[in-house]
Amino acid sequence: MLFYDDLYQILAIPELYDPTAEVELDLGCGNGRFSDEAAARFPNRLFLAADIMIGRMRKCTNRARRAEHGNLIPIRAEGRLLVTKFLPDSSLNRIHVLCPDPWPKARHRHNRLICSEFVGQIHRTLKTDGEFHFSSDDQPYLETVIRLIETSGLFKRDDSRMAEISDIKTDFELRWLNRDKPVTHCLWVKAPLTFSGAGH
Repeated sequence: MLFYDDLYQILAIPELYDPTAEVELDLGCGNGRFSDEAAARFPNRLFLAADIMIGRMRKCTNRARRAEHGNLIPIRAEGRLLVTKFLPDSSLNRIHVLCPDPWPKARHRHNRLICSEFVGQIHRTLKTDGEFHFSSDDQPYLETVIRLIETSGLFKRDDSRMAEISDIKTDFELRWLNRDKPVTHCLWVKAPLTFSGAGH
């Protein structure tokens, strides 16, 4: 098993065009602990595990190879580019963004993955009733993301849907929990687009 590093390979994944397929994306997957455990738990779902760091992707790929997961595809990609340019409309059932870098310094905040434009791209790539799962150990960043998502009008929050995966942790979350630092999880469900205004 090799990780995908040519993003055009993604366009050939048939499940992305199959409305009956269940496909999840772990964006910023790190070493792949979350994707690996989720793929084992849900063998009938396809998991895309994406990260830009080549060392992390090698560990993710090796983990998947050892476990012989045929339903996990590691992808080396920058998250914003992957979602905005290479994922078809309505192709994913769930997107996970777990403990991303909060870029806490003001001069670095333009590097944050979750912004108003990206929220729209998340909505575009999710299927009807698709889900966006987010977690963070950084309270100010968490509050910013919650505000962005909820003011967009594109999602409805329903944390109860996390029950089937609430015990699966990333390496980052385990690190913070070992330091008694809480990690908060949120889940939003895609809402249908609404249009207002009189036509002519």
